[in-house]
Amino acid sequence: MTSARATTATTSGRAFGGWREWRGWPDDLTQLWRRSLRFRIVLVTIGLTAVAVLIACVWMALVIQNDLFVSRREQVLADARRATTAAQQTLDNAAVQTGDSVQLQSLMNSVLAILVQQSSTDMIAAARIDRTAPQAPQDFTVGGFDEALITEGMRVAVRSNAVPQWWQSVGLPLESGGTMPGILVGQQLVLPDVGAYELYFAYDLGSAAQTLAFIQGILWVVGIGLIVLIGGIAWFVLRSVTTPISEAAETSERLAAGELTVRLPVHGEDELATLGRSFNAMADSIESQIKELADLSLVQQRFVSDVSHELRTPLTTIRLAADMINDQRDEFDPATARAAELLNAQVQRFETLLTDLLEISRYDAGSVQLELEPTSLASLAEDVIASMHTLAEQHGTDVRLVAPGGYTPVDMDPRRIRRIVRNLLGNAIEHGERRPLVVTVDSNQQAVALSVRDFGLGMRPEEVEHVFDRFWRADPSRTRTIGGTGLGLSIALGDARLHGGELAVWSEPGRGSHFVLTLPRGGGRLTAPSPIRLEPDTDAPDELGRTQPIVLPSETASGRGVS
Repeated sequence: MTSARATTATTSGRAFGGWREWRGWPDDLTQLWRRSLRFRIVLVTIGLTAVAVLIACVWMALVIQNDLFVSRREQVLADARRATTAAQQTLDNAAVQTGDSVQLQSLMNSVLAILVQQSSTDMIAAARIDRTAPQAPQDFTVGGFDEALITEGMRVAVRSNAVPQWWQSVGLPLESGGTMPGILVGQQLVLPDVGAYELYFAYDLGSAAQTLAFIQGILWVVGIGLIVLIGGIAWFVLRSVTTPISEAAETSERLAAGELTVRLPVHGEDELATLGRSFNAMADSIESQIKELADLSLVQQRFVSDVSHELRTPLTTIRLAADMINDQRDEFDPATARAAELLNAQVQRFETLLTDLLEISRYDAGSVQLELEPTSLASLAEDVIASMHTLAEQHGTDVRLVAPGGYTPVDMDPRRIRRIVRNLLGNAIEHGERRPLVVTVDSNQQAVALSVRDFGLGMRPEEVEHVFDRFWRADPSRTRTIGGTGLGLSIALGDARLHGGELAVWSEPGRGSHFVLTLPRGGGRLTAPSPIRLEPDTDAPDELGRTQPIVLPSETASGRGVS
């Protein structure tokens, strides 16, 4: 019983999957139309060819049909005219006694035999026009002629004029119950001493219809063959053209991905070969220039690294001397004491700059290694906030932590993540305009995230694009109060990416800024969305009831510096 149910479920799943695949065909064809030049051109070529062949076949079929009908009609009229003329000559040459009905009937029988013999149809009918003559022979129909074929208009036309022939298209009944196209020809036949008779011939056009059907069938077969042939030719021609283009596109993608040695195969001397040679020449030039730039960058990295290392020894000596002088500044006069303080502060900043430069050079050289250990991101954030409490008080800033998630340990390099959080929090304190800051830590099954939200002046979109650039400041004229080298956010971004995560920013003038750090739980690259939305929901957050609404005064937005 269980096996039967499983089989039924499997069959239903397959049927449902097939139905879903069938429903996805329009989307697949739309994507193919947008992405495949060959498919698009072949389809357009086949469509236009089909329209042209359809118009040509319909026009030729109509022309042939009309020509067949006209030819058959002329043949039928000539046949009826010839038979009627022979019969009329027989009547004109006959010597019949006046009033002898027997001779008249015999003469009419002879005329009927002549009509059947001279015409190509055996469906003939004759009827008296003037029925006052008592000796007139009786009306006759032969060959299964159906008098219902004669319309009233046809009778009136034949009776009114003895000279011309009259004709009309009719449908001849078949024994099977259907009809066959035909032509009804009518004219007068004059019998001596009696008067005129209506004479009708019914001709079938079955052979012409069969010929027309055969020709139309040939036309459609030839038309479909032309469509298929032209489609094949178009596909073959396009393949010879688009294949080199596809190779060029694939080679371009590989070249853009860093495979500088890839080249296009060149065959012949045509335009595509010229394009291939030009592309290869461009690739050679790009490879040469990139190698030169790489060598120059390597020299620059070595220079920065070597200079930074070489400066650390004298800087250490200067730092020790500055500390000694700064410790004894109370014994100096006010000007010298102030100079000692400035010297000590700038030496510290210089040491921080050298440390950041060394870190940047390690990133550029690809020699950075992580020291992973299970760490709670929420606990790490609490430690950083506690260590920066004095700085926040000096700036009159209230730092609030909201941590609905993130206490579960995650493998990370705590030193580097702590550096990221300190940098984000320091920037927020520096540029938060003395308004409260909100640090949020949250998590889901795939990632953990930390965000720092300030309600300062914010940044314009063009400034947000450069916020992670090295040595960049949104407003260089603003005074720093906690130092900074201009490399902090660049290093923070590198630390986040080194963990396989990301560091993103949202900012608007007058609404402040929001930095979100997201780290994957299981290592590797971040594939799931961040547990914290980048764009905040409100200007005055009240997450989980742990913050009070913040009323922002309206003021003109200005730039924001970053460290």
